[in-house]
Amino acid sequence: MITAFVSIEAEPGAIAELAPALAEIDGVREAHSVAGGDTDLVAILRVPTHEAIATVVTERIAKLPGVRSTRTSIAFRSYSNDQLEAGYEGFGD
Repeated sequence: MITAFVSIEAEPGAIAELAPALAEIDGVREAHSVAGGDTDLVAILRVPTHEAIATVVTERIAKLPGVRSTRTSIAFRSYSNDQLEAGYEGFGD
């Protein structure tokens, strides 16, 4: 699976409605309202292909009413404490 982060600039009056609408899109794992800079919302995508990223962003997210612009970043590698701890599970017990 590929992880991508979509930074979304939104119309000020649309942010509250956009966040739950983003979360309902197939391929969007999470949607967050954020502060700072030009980004109002961040959607975290988990999809099987790069083509799926293009589809979710251009055909679903960008067409939602109130979305001004998007910027997508694709993760090369992912790290989390849960993954590290799971890797050592059972050692030294």
